[in-house]
Amino acid sequence: MPKKVFVMGSTGSIGVNTLNVIRELRDEFVLVGLSANKNIELLEKQIKEFNVPVAVVADYFNAEKLKEKLKNKADCEILSGAEGLLTAARESDYDILVTAVVGFAGLASTLEAIKRQKRIALANKETLVVAGSIVNELAEKYGSEIIPVDSEHSAIFQSLVGEEKEEIEKILLTASGGPFRTWNAEDLQSATVEQALAHPNWDMGSKITIDSATMMNKGLEVIEAHWLFGLPSEKIEVLVHPQSIIHSMVEFKDGSIKAQLSLPDMKLPIQYALTYPRRLKSDFVQTRFPKIKELTFFEPDFQKFECLKLAYDAIESGGTAPCILNAANEIAVQKFLEGKIKLTDIPKIISKALDDIEISQDLNLEEIFDCDKRTRNFVATLFN
Repeated sequence: MPKKVFVMGSTGSIGVNTLNVIRELRDEFVLVGLSANKNIELLEKQIKEFNVPVAVVADYFNAEKLKEKLKNKADCEILSGAEGLLTAARESDYDILVTAVVGFAGLASTLEAIKRQKRIALANKETLVVAGSIVNELAEKYGSEIIPVDSEHSAIFQSLVGEEKEEIEKILLTASGGPFRTWNAEDLQSATVEQALAHPNWDMGSKITIDSATMMNKGLEVIEAHWLFGLPSEKIEVLVHPQSIIHSMVEFKDGSIKAQLSLPDMKLPIQYALTYPRRLKSDFVQTRFPKIKELTFFEPDFQKFECLKLAYDAIESGGTAPCILNAANEIAVQKFLEGKIKLTDIPKIISKALDDIEISQDLNLEEIFDCDKRTRNFVATLFN
């Protein structure tokens, strides 16, 4: 019997690749739901191709446009907004929820799926960044599986199969270094949006690509790894690896290191999250080492990439500090994409938010949602 899959964020890069995987594994999986932000043209095509019974659009007016486009297709229910995502997570018939929604918006629906004991193929790192302790507590209570989709966390997850947690010395999160790896700090002052979006290895959405350019993406991954694998920040090391062949590594107490390697292709970790613990045949990734020739590694420059240090600081501060970090970053990245601030202003805005907004150690969902709102309002005032 094929597993039923709901993909939240189906028109983004992770979502599109998830559908590519499912096309190749139609005997194993069936799509039962999709969601999108604004790209209703692509969503319409996906709905028609996979004949899904429910779809969610972030914006009400775009949802109405989609309903009009699909007026002759009465067998697909169109929902809208945050409430639509929640309704779909609560009521749709699925086995696996792929959370590829970008940003804080993915949290609430993920929690609903966890309560229903579903497998979470987690591509929304912000879920664990802002509410890691709550997510882990609920997953343990309800017996829900959380399988990481990020290539780095998937690599660590794969490297830990059959291993004991107490035997881990540290994990090594690899980073490409992004488009500005070889730039000096002074030159970053003049970095343009176009330059920041020109990632050397990965094809990602604009927000994640900017996060890669500032290395905030890696900072968020450090926090995510802290919650996924239950390790303190001092056991999570970032290593710049420009070729993006080694997706991450685990070093054990005896000095041995396990790694997962392949050419950069998100379809591989997506497929693993869907099929775990099985490995099914795939023709997506063909890694040939003679063609690669060399693998190189560097320590990250924390002075140049201040966002990475801010993420480590947020782990140490605990409580709502990661929530403040994430919300301030989301707003700052959007302002950069709009051409209203410099790339180097992003860490300054995040740092100010962390300094000026009170950090609460009383972690509960109400406090997290309130903190996210307060942080966004605070950062917005900086541009008035």
